[in-house]
Amino acid sequence: MKYTVIITKDEDGYYVVNVPALPGCFTQGKTKKEALINIKEAIRAYIESLKKHNEKIPRDNAEEITVHA
Repeated sequence: MKYTVIITKDEDGYYVVNVPALPGCFTQGKTKKEALINIKEAIRAYIESLKKHNEKIPRDNAEEITVHA
């Protein structure tokens, strides 16, 4: 499955990542690479929990667009 992630850098210099399609699924890392590794683990754990509780796994409804400026 593919999910859109939002990456921001906080005031302490950490990269914070969240998954809009999976409420409450977020993590951080000292580097962007570390944050992306961590979010993959968080997504896996989130989905495993949903399966364990027989809950529906949300799909990512995000769309990519190209804007010529």
